[in-house]
Amino acid sequence: MYISGIQQIGIGTANLYESWKWYANIFGMNIRILEDDTVAKQMLRYTGNEPQKRHAAIAINMQGGGGFEIWQYSERKPKSLDFELQIADLGVYCAKVKSRNVRLFHEEVQKKYAQISPIYVTPDGAPTFYILDPFGNYFQVVEDAYIFVDCKQNNGGCIGAQIGVTDIEKALTLYCDVFGYDIVVYDKSGVFEDFAFMHGGDQKYRRVLLKYSEKRGGAFSELFGSDQLELVVALDRTPKKLYEGRYWGDPGFIQICFDIIDMKAFKQLCAEKGFPFTVDSCPSGETFDMGDAAGHFAYTEDPDGTLIEFVETHKIPVLKKLNWYINLQKRNKRKPLPKLLLRALSFNKVKF
Repeated sequence: MYISGIQQIGIGTANLYESWKWYANIFGMNIRILEDDTVAKQMLRYTGNEPQKRHAAIAINMQGGGGFEIWQYSERKPKSLDFELQIADLGVYCAKVKSRNVRLFHEEVQKKYAQISPIYVTPDGAPTFYILDPFGNYFQVVEDAYIFVDCKQNNGGCIGAQIGVTDIEKALTLYCDVFGYDIVVYDKSGVFEDFAFMHGGDQKYRRVLLKYSEKRGGAFSELFGSDQLELVVALDRTPKKLYEGRYWGDPGFIQICFDIIDMKAFKQLCAEKGFPFTVDSCPSGETFDMGDAAGHFAYTEDPDGTLIEFVETHKIPVLKKLNWYINLQKRNKRKPLPKLLLRALSFNKVKF
């Protein structure tokens, strides 16, 4: 297995710090992993064939799960959707975040913010609710008992996404055959009560929830915990592409990013399965400098053009003031980092 977990979900915004403050307040995303304000030279394919300056920050919740990469163009005015997003529009249209107690977390959010749904039940019988953030993005809260560091909170990090596709079987050639999601939790069609809060919730859909059976390894695997992806097909209408005519990094969910072990071998697997990398930051296998961090990142597209990012981390900061970094190139790539070491990331807590 080459994937150690969902590293982060990318969120394009018109105001990085405004968005980050909201995500820290609601979802506990207050531990800065890196922050970078440079030109994205590698992404010309998705930025109008011109390098674009952007300001991005990756933040996590220490209770576990993937992080948020909050992303803003520095010099170009971001282009928002010119239509109303609906369920199953093509791309990542809803992020999943975890909670160890959905009902208690629902009570907490209600006291802070109005745009949330009632508590529903998912097709597999679990409690859930949805949030529409102030920037037009949907989040589904799902129950997951795993805690990496107990911060006495009911919320956690990113645990997956709902992804709009046109053909489930075609999509499975990537999400199952390449990414290793081998458990179908449910495959159901119809009108779903828990979709009622979102635009298009009164229409018919096919929903397939995927998980995996193999225990994942890797440096950050215990921080990420388990995850899930839900593929959704619109049965009553033709869905729209969320990034049609827009750039990578424009407002919305830009991509979902997987943490990778052995990028070189994984690149070969993707090519063999018909999903070659469309962007490769290190085609010769070197390392890519990302300011405070370093690594190897790449992208591919699913059959509907949804961007999927892969990152093999080589170096991340723990405490820059002391020049304390984690060098991942000098250790067993499949062995999880000591929990005590990852707990030290708490020194990078951001207070707004």
